[in-house]
Amino acid sequence: MAKLYIVATPIGNLEDITLRALNVLKEADLILCEDTRVTKKLLEHYQINKPVESYHQQSKLSKVKYILDLLKQGKNLVLVSDSGTPGISDPGNKLIAQAKELAQIIPVPGPNAAISAASVCGFSMSKFIFLGFPPHKNKRNKFLNEIAQSKYPVILYESPYRIIKTLKDLSKLGDFEIFIARELTKKFETLYRGKINEVINQIEPRGEFVVIIKKLPSGAKSI
Repeated sequence: MAKLYIVATPIGNLEDITLRALNVLKEADLILCEDTRVTKKLLEHYQINKPVESYHQQSKLSKVKYILDLLKQGKNLVLVSDSGTPGISDPGNKLIAQAKELAQIIPVPGPNAAISAASVCGFSMSKFIFLGFPPHKNKRNKFLNEIAQSKYPVILYESPYRIIKTLKDLSKLGDFEIFIARELTKKFETLYRGKINEVINQIEPRGEFVVIIKKLPSGAKSI
């Protein structure tokens, strides 16, 4: 039976990859990735010469059929994202759902931005909620209210283009303590902690962000 490996790759620092992940990449018949240019940098760094094909949110049905046909032929494939663990806030789970009858699905764990941030935030993280990226328009208020009313810390991702807006929108809903990790494991990694209104003024809106929000005892309002 063919194998489809779901391989976690570095979120910044190229040394954050497991020996097992490197061995799986070396032995693959084909590596599926979001952006071939990004993945090729990783492969070249470790002198791995394997074919790569793009698979991402906009991939056509013909690409999915091509991948499934390879699995039917017994090919062993690797799925990676540009950074971190595939299937979390990317289309990996959709491919897995279609491939699970054709191949053995094998996770190869490693870097994950949400868990990395949770490990250093200083909040009690025995229970938390992960919500991914906030909607831009539709259902945005519902999304933010869900955060505001949560009794557990909430982890979300945000881009540099919307980080300030998202924090300002949340600040209207109540008092929160937040932790923000910018550019985790990269040269300009920066960690921010404090009340939301204090942190807004410190943020440099560059790079990728992981945000952890904890409601303070004063409660939260709805919009």
